[in-house]
Amino acid sequence: MTTTGTPAPAPFTTDDYAARMRRAVADAVGAGLDGLLVTPGPDLVWLTGYRPTAITERLTVLVLTPDREPTLLVPTLERPDAEAAVGAPALAIQDWADGEDPFARAGALVRADATMGIADSAWALHLLGLQEALPGSTYRSLTRALPMLRAVKDADELARLSAAGAAADAVYEQVLGLRFAGRRETEVAADIARLLRETGHEQVDFTVVGSGPNGANPHHEAGDRTIEPGDAVVLDFGGLMHGYGSDTSRTVSVGEPSARVREVHEVVRLAQQAGVDAVRPGVACQEVDRAARAVITEAGLGDRFIHRTGHGIGTTTHEPPYMIEGEEQPMLPGMCFSVEPGVYLPGDFGVRIEDIVTVTDEAGRRLNDSDHHLRVVE
Repeated sequence: MTTTGTPAPAPFTTDDYAARMRRAVADAVGAGLDGLLVTPGPDLVWLTGYRPTAITERLTVLVLTPDREPTLLVPTLERPDAEAAVGAPALAIQDWADGEDPFARAGALVRADATMGIADSAWALHLLGLQEALPGSTYRSLTRALPMLRAVKDADELARLSAAGAAADAVYEQVLGLRFAGRRETEVAADIARLLRETGHEQVDFTVVGSGPNGANPHHEAGDRTIEPGDAVVLDFGGLMHGYGSDTSRTVSVGEPSARVREVHEVVRLAQQAGVDAVRPGVACQEVDRAARAVITEAGLGDRFIHRTGHGIGTTTHEPPYMIEGEEQPMLPGMCFSVEPGVYLPGDFGVRIEDIVTVTDEAGRRLNDSDHHLRVVE
């Protein structure tokens, strides 16, 4: 059930997937690669629309090279599923049967001395098998070789990310009406997961509920701690909707917050705003991190901001680009990423505020619009 009022976007077409594969080949050649090997994972879904029902030791690999049509090698028993994928008409599908050597079959599709980009999701078993079949070949991680492959979103992808962001905002508004005091973190997390599904998410990836001292752990998993009056509670949740991610964080106070919680929350709010204000096409990604970090450092809390300011989002909730010192990749229109500074005080509490932002032709546009101020819950 979708309750955000946003109509489901039109599905991607075979032509969409064919265009992505052509672009991937061109990008690979531009990066000095002889082609790409894409195993099951987000890259394969983005390029072909094919998501195997089970990811096993049996080799499935998409081979993209400039000298042949895109070829998907699959186990024979999974060929019907591959043929049903939306992108299948743009592919040559080959299969291998149990008892055959799949790496020899894959090797026949690649030049013996090729330098190939390979998906980060490839199993070591599969990479080692390919290396044995093609001892003269070399391999580069797809993220390192083509970090921007999926980073710039087209209009259809932006529509999906916008819908996911709106759904996450709707969840937060409903969460504000939940009772926190006297309940375990796991109970609140279960409510958030339920609300994500009710607002159209087909997959829930995480529901962080960090109350009191647990909020000082940025990736705290909801536990059995009973939430108490006076706690600051870090909420961070998201998942996939129409195949694209949501990810938002807000920090609430259970009852009247202390002066210290108010003070730290305002620092983080201003830092998050500074990070969003730094988003401009052509500006290095690291400038978002610098802008947010400068506000927190000036407040004397720089050593309590212990993670990067942001990460890309698309068919996964974490992907390039990353908003961190040293990332000189310029921001480009269509990029989508989080801006999520935080301050963490061990043994006491934490505060994080996060929005997904997309780069426009002039600045940054938030895909999350829920209230950034410190809200009080029961």
